[in-house]
Amino acid sequence: MCDPIREDGSSQRGALSKEKRPYIHREWSWADIIRALTVMVVHFLCLLAPFYYKWEALRFGFVLYALTSLSITFSYHRNLAHRSFKLPKWLEYPLAYFAVFALQGDPLDWVSIHRFHHQFTDSDRDPHSPIEGFWFSHVWWICDTRYIKYKCGGRNNVMDLKQQWFYRFLRMTIGFHVLMFWTVLYLYGGLPYLTCGGGVGGVIGYHVTWLVNSACHIWGSRSWKTKDTSRNVWWLSLFTMGESWHNNHHAFESSARQGLEWWQIDITWYLIRLFEVLGLATDVKLPSEFQKRKLALIR
Repeated sequence: MCDPIREDGSSQRGALSKEKRPYIHREWSWADIIRALTVMVVHFLCLLAPFYYKWEALRFGFVLYALTSLSITFSYHRNLAHRSFKLPKWLEYPLAYFAVFALQGDPLDWVSIHRFHHQFTDSDRDPHSPIEGFWFSHVWWICDTRYIKYKCGGRNNVMDLKQQWFYRFLRMTIGFHVLMFWTVLYLYGGLPYLTCGGGVGGVIGYHVTWLVNSACHIWGSRSWKTKDTSRNVWWLSLFTMGESWHNNHHAFESSARQGLEWWQIDITWYLIRLFEVLGLATDVKLPSEFQKRKLALIR
């Protein structure tokens, strides 16, 4: 989508994006509708969970949330978005496929949005900037694909993934995999597994991830001199698999480790380290002591 142009020929993108964005009363694309329906279905299943409660199904939901959330942070985020480490393709592809069941989109879409977030953090072009409000950065941005394209442009920042057939395949068939996921849950355990498992697990996974976009740019502490509002939220670190050490992450984007202190829980880093010890993860990136001294708020 082209930028609106003033009479003097300059772009109005910055000026227009500061206006209040209508959440409901706007033009919705098919992509927006599908995304909104997916989120609503997961929340609806969660609301039904008390009526079909089974302890083993709820336990399965917690396990599902943990595994799919970890696959998002391990695969989509640190491996694909930031290339913090390398994996052999026979391992990279299955891990990325499993992350699809977190219902947060295909790898091309997720990685592109995240790379734009780091490129335009807290500016008018940030896909989920907290300067447009807590709820926008938390969830509303997901169902406004045209606004994201308007602010960021085309998805030209994931050419490394677009060149690989596997990620193009997931992009084209994402709907099939989501429907297959819900069907398998139902066939395996009926409504208890669909509601207590997929519903409860999916809702927890959604909001834990979204809190990194919203809460971790509003509340918490700062250890590093970054040009944004990123914060470290200690109490969220266990639930986000280490992603809530967000100021650490924005200071050292390519670092495979985000909990930089020994006491900062970072489950994703523990898994990466295990894979490194086993020889499966290579070229693991960590910040140098010089980089830390340069950005430290307290020296």
